[in-house]
Amino acid sequence: MDTRNSINENLVNKGHHIYRISEKRRRLIAFITGCFRKFIPAKSREGGTRSEAEEKVYSWIYTLAQAHKDLVFEYVRSTERGLSFKEAERRLKEGGRNIPLNHTFPSWWQLWWNAFLHPFNIILVVMAILSYLASDNANGSIMLVLVLISVGLRFHQEYNSSRAAMHLSELLKSPVRVQRCAGRVIQTELVVQIDQRDIVPGDIVYFSPGDLFPGDVRLLTAKELVVSQSSLTGESGTVEKIANIREDRRTPLLELKSICFMGTSVVSGCGTGLVISTGSNTYMSTIFATLGKEKPPDAFEKGVICASYALICIMVVVVPVIVLSDYYKTHNLSESIIFGISVAVALTPQMLPLIVNTNLAKGAIAMARGRCIVKSLSAIQNMGAMDILCIDKTGTLTMDRVIVIHHLDSWGFPNEKVLKFAFLNSYFKTELKGPIDDAILAYVYTNGYRFQSSKWRKIDEVPFDFVRRRMSVIVETDLNSTLDDTYPGIEAASCVISKGALEEVLNICTSIEQIDTGVTAALTPEDRSRVLRISEELSNDGLRVLGVATRKMRTKNISMSNHTTIESNMVFLGLISFFDPPKDSAKQALWQLAERGVKAKVLTGDSLSLAIKVCKEVGIRTTHVITGPDLEVLDHDEFHETIKRVTVLARLTPVQKLRVVQSLQKVGNHVVGFLGDGINDSLALDAADVGISVDSAASVAKNLADIILLEKDLNVLVSGVERGRLTYGNTMKYIKMSLVANISSVISLLIATLFLQFEPLTPKQLLTQNFLYNIGQIAIPWDRMEEGYVKTPQRWSSKELPIFMLWNGPVCSIFDIATFLFLRFYYGAYRLSASNFFHTAWFVEGLLMQALIIHMVRTEKIPFIQDMASWPVIFSTITVTAVGIIIPFTPVGKVMGLTYLPLSYFGFLVVLFLGYFTLGQVVKRAYILTNRQWL
Repeated sequence: MDTRNSINENLVNKGHHIYRISEKRRRLIAFITGCFRKFIPAKSREGGTRSEAEEKVYSWIYTLAQAHKDLVFEYVRSTERGLSFKEAERRLKEGGRNIPLNHTFPSWWQLWWNAFLHPFNIILVVMAILSYLASDNANGSIMLVLVLISVGLRFHQEYNSSRAAMHLSELLKSPVRVQRCAGRVIQTELVVQIDQRDIVPGDIVYFSPGDLFPGDVRLLTAKELVVSQSSLTGESGTVEKIANIREDRRTPLLELKSICFMGTSVVSGCGTGLVISTGSNTYMSTIFATLGKEKPPDAFEKGVICASYALICIMVVVVPVIVLSDYYKTHNLSESIIFGISVAVALTPQMLPLIVNTNLAKGAIAMARGRCIVKSLSAIQNMGAMDILCIDKTGTLTMDRVIVIHHLDSWGFPNEKVLKFAFLNSYFKTELKGPIDDAILAYVYTNGYRFQSSKWRKIDEVPFDFVRRRMSVIVETDLNSTLDDTYPGIEAASCVISKGALEEVLNICTSIEQIDTGVTAALTPEDRSRVLRISEELSNDGLRVLGVATRKMRTKNISMSNHTTIESNMVFLGLISFFDPPKDSAKQALWQLAERGVKAKVLTGDSLSLAIKVCKEVGIRTTHVITGPDLEVLDHDEFHETIKRVTVLARLTPVQKLRVVQSLQKVGNHVVGFLGDGINDSLALDAADVGISVDSAASVAKNLADIILLEKDLNVLVSGVERGRLTYGNTMKYIKMSLVANISSVISLLIATLFLQFEPLTPKQLLTQNFLYNIGQIAIPWDRMEEGYVKTPQRWSSKELPIFMLWNGPVCSIFDIATFLFLRFYYGAYRLSASNFFHTAWFVEGLLMQALIIHMVRTEKIPFIQDMASWPVIFSTITVTAVGIIIPFTPVGKVMGLTYLPLSYFGFLVVLFLGYFTLGQVVKRAYILTNRQWL
């Protein structure tokens, strides 16, 4: 006995140990951790294994499901009288309130800080501080304004459209009836109502239709108990629960008959149960355990960080060399430092945060017009990179509405009588009508059948239960009419009509109606086999099949106390089949996604045959399919290999959906989108690169989603994918333009500083040139992308950026050096006395070269000939070019130390840029042939 108590003690401690920290400390830790995660990728567990916490929950539930009722009370330290009020209060104080997770919304300053923590924002702030220290207040102010605009754009969008935390208040406020005892001495049990959040393990709860289970519950009594687990499985079906049953360890967790899970609800029946787990120890908590945690940086975010570090490294190496070289010539340290800061500023793509956030905000607005709300701006980039979309069948591919497909007699031929009696059964059903009843009624009404229900009167009914798996109604006709279409020549009498699971209906039938004469005959084994064969064929097509039977009764013979007598010696009429049909738009949308390089995988909790049927209807291949139980027995390598191949995965649990998504991400190296709308989808939604839900989804799913569709239509995603690729493409244009221009400037400045007797440009000239170039790029978010670009997934490759920079940057430097040589040998502009002329010539050449870089980089085709930029881009570059040419002739130019340029120099620039245009295009083609891509 001592040994058993020791085991029980261990089990209880494992199941209910809770580590608690103060709210302020928790929020501080979460915030600090979040800051570090901006720069350090987070680790996640291996997709094919459960966490230690999950194993504890699973083991605890299975242990209590297999245990005898008396032992269950020992495990949770309770009695058949319930807990005393004092003991319940102690457990509540010790274990905390019954809340699966207690996430809070991020405060406004946390959102602002997260928006600020962009690598280039930090670089700009550092450069602004250095500018102020060097008394360059104007340039420092410009950089701070750019930071404020960028941070403001991101903060505004995410503050208004997104909240990172979950809130489960919809599940946590209902009252619960609990049995408590006054104490050990006073033998009095009381049934009281308490807040669901005050439930503790060991409480005995009462439940009836409409109630939510306040925790994981081991049933003590159950009377015809039917439970909806749709909040966990996402499927609309119900399950029967039984109290007195010893479970098999091999039974899937959600199929345990004696366990009811937190968040599920009672459809019909009633009973009592012992609460075995609450709060963070429930099965629901295993779904929520990883939610709300910071996602690791995606490929785009990692790429931006890498680009930031690369530019920092270049600045650290180049700027000191330039400063020392300039000081060697001028012997003025302060001026050399200011020049070095100016070079560092020129090397920094100041507009990147603004361009990125403008791109994303513009994309979010465009997607909102397309009935698609973007909560997380980074999701737009990921939409463009997405190459696999995992979707739940229910309501996404299908109409989420059952319809009648067939009403057949026992030989498989259409029969109106079968439909009529199924209609009467559903019409006179007084308990809550389900989807099947609604489908039958809708089918009759919309197809013009006139079954004259007013001529029938209901006498009584035998409700549905999961033991009989059928329901029956007893009706009678007007006294002056006959049941001529069922029982020819027999006077009006009572009639019992049964509808339910086919085998159960066949079990109560002794007769069958002949197809040719309509008269009844004995039901033979051959008849039964034929009917079951028809049913199997329909089931293999993904249809749900019910049987319909009837028999006449004399009213005086009716005794409602004996269900078995009423439902006996029935005449089998036929079968009626149902289907949740696919949406008309689903097939076209999936085809369009496939055309754009996005493959679809179906992850559903439904049966495999039904999933296959729907997938065939919408054009998804069903060559490789698997079920959740089959996945569970695979080892690590087999699991990942299977996930690569299969396109349809049925009967999945929430954790299995998560593992599928993680396997595709880690092993398959895919960018994964997940479309789901139930609590059961929350794990996968949170883990996916793009979490997508719908406006009608569960609150948890909507809070976790990055994108919310205002209608369940995959066509909305097609436009979202294209918008994501457009946004990504325009962002990449700016990054690559900046890198090419910057590496060109670095090479040119180094060479010029080493060989000239003066600075190649003064700090003011360098900063003005850089400012004008940034203005020329500000219209990039409004540029167009080539049609072929948006047809394929676009994913950041950090290895490709340095290669792109080293291929294309030196090309520009060649023509900068050609300009130096031309100024040296044609104009003699190499002495200190000619510095103003040199400054002016290179200022204009550098600005025009950078404007031309915009058009060379933005397309893989020949600019101006094969592909034109959008009008905003053309206007901005023309404007900046004109300003750059005009400035030397204005008073502003004189203040900057610029002078007039001869007309012959502009003739040289025309030849120079034609040369750059030609050589640049040759290098571009060679780069594309070598690297198979441009942007």
